[in-house]
Amino acid sequence: MTNHNSPIGVFDSGIGGLTVLKEIRTLMPNENVVYFGDTARVPYGSKSKDTVMRYVRQIIRFLKTKEVKAIVIACNTASAYALFESALDEDIPVIGVIDAGVKTACNVTKNKRIGIIGTDGAIQSGVHAKMINRIDSQISVFGKACPLFVPFAEEGLFDTKLTDGVVEHYLSYFKPLDIDTLILGCTHYPLLINAIRRYLGDNINYVNPAYETACQLRELLLDSNMLCDADNTSVCEFFVSDCAKKMISFADMILGGENNKITALNIENY
Repeated sequence: MTNHNSPIGVFDSGIGGLTVLKEIRTLMPNENVVYFGDTARVPYGSKSKDTVMRYVRQIIRFLKTKEVKAIVIACNTASAYALFESALDEDIPVIGVIDAGVKTACNVTKNKRIGIIGTDGAIQSGVHAKMINRIDSQISVFGKACPLFVPFAEEGLFDTKLTDGVVEHYLSYFKPLDIDTLILGCTHYPLLINAIRRYLGDNINYVNPAYETACQLRELLLDSNMLCDADNTSVCEFFVSDCAKKMISFADMILGGENNKITALNIENY
């Protein structure tokens, strides 16, 4: 049975969702968290909607065995395909990483020209554009899939000449479009922000949905009186479906080298 000291469940198709976890821990350092990375089945961006929906249902079933009080889908593809159905089906709050970033982008754009970068699945779904145009039908939205950004981020290639070349390859698409706002529509992409800024410049509003989602979660828990006690010592549990060793090194890099312990489990059992 959940209570205000129950953990928050966070999951991603892999390990990029650790950027969301980092923002959650920064804003809410007392919260307990259970993180699951579906490293055996990453990436989700190239999978069908039905397949992603099946994965999401399995992961939510696992997280509910940990008696989580809320779930964050820290994956843009899964948020695009499965958030609405998951939020309807569950008896606890389920939020994704798209909504908060979209609202921020709509608030900060001045010329009503917004760019989105993400996985193939997230861009092809058109979900960002639909949500943006629901808020303001006058905004023009331009999406670009950047599939190589994920492996570059996971290999720690944040600031290399090779990274700069890949960034130019994808983001040259935006140069003639006069966007003033760019949504980093994948949880890995904030890790490449320096290279992205070098290419597109500092005159663009860069929207990090990981941070915006953490803010949305904090507001949700505050409104429902479900924040952890102020004196609670945060406990984080990490689970993956494969390759725990790789996630340990990535978690240590993103979360500050805390000797994070990670457990591998067979998610197909859920």
